[in-house]
Amino acid sequence: MAEAEAMEKALAAAEEPRVPHTGTPTVIVDDLHIVYKVYGSTSEAEKGNAATALLRLLRRQGRPQMKEIHAVKGVSFVATHGDAIGIIGRNGSGKSTLLRAIAGLLPPHKGAVYTDGQPSLLGVNAALMKELTGERNIVLGCYAMGMNPAEVRAKYDDIVDFSGIGEFVQFPMSTYSSGMGARLRFAIASAKTHDVLLIDEALATGDREFKRKSQERIMQMRESAGTVFLVAHNLDVIEDTCNRVIWLHKGKIKMDGDPKEVIAAYNKA
Repeated sequence: MAEAEAMEKALAAAEEPRVPHTGTPTVIVDDLHIVYKVYGSTSEAEKGNAATALLRLLRRQGRPQMKEIHAVKGVSFVATHGDAIGIIGRNGSGKSTLLRAIAGLLPPHKGAVYTDGQPSLLGVNAALMKELTGERNIVLGCYAMGMNPAEVRAKYDDIVDFSGIGEFVQFPMSTYSSGMGARLRFAIASAKTHDVLLIDEALATGDREFKRKSQERIMQMRESAGTVFLVAHNLDVIEDTCNRVIWLHKGKIKMDGDPKEVIAAYNKA
């Protein structure tokens, strides 16, 4: 009850979204700030590899200084059932950090994220183990998403066909190319309808046919009342797949709206 009241309060307090939302809210991001710490260095000689760490120990020097990275700065928006939201921006703009925060993998420094249902970050819930075969990874990945044995058997052939790995399903994941691994991860993760699915660059690998199938699968998930967030450097994929785009710049929302308008402004920047 308290959580429902908090979501309603956050929805009212959050910045008014630029895109009208008519469905049920699934994700509310309210004045979100993400800050994390990394080891910094002032020169090449001080970088934190094993050799320089040993030198520092011998010289009785301390660790490199810690730096704070303010990756997401006051981001607010509301996503609804049926939305497919593209997240675009230059490297270091906070795209992947935002997805991880929505998935609950990064704690807010300030603000909050409210979700209706369980967010699933592609590649986490369907984590693949390189020493196991594709077949075992499909089974374990489906179990990790809460599917029962009957559901796994029903979905198995479709996952193999969709991923396009063919006879490699009987080989260890260590023999797969990065593209094959990415395709299998997407095939496993999208075999189940998710309340909120977060996809980070999964469609960057693969041929034109796989990208087409992936876009169709995302559209099916939207029609099943799910919500999809997609990070991709290929803006054509974003424009063809999403009904809304959020442009992040240095951790802040630069623009939020119709894909064609946002992407056109982004390309001019």
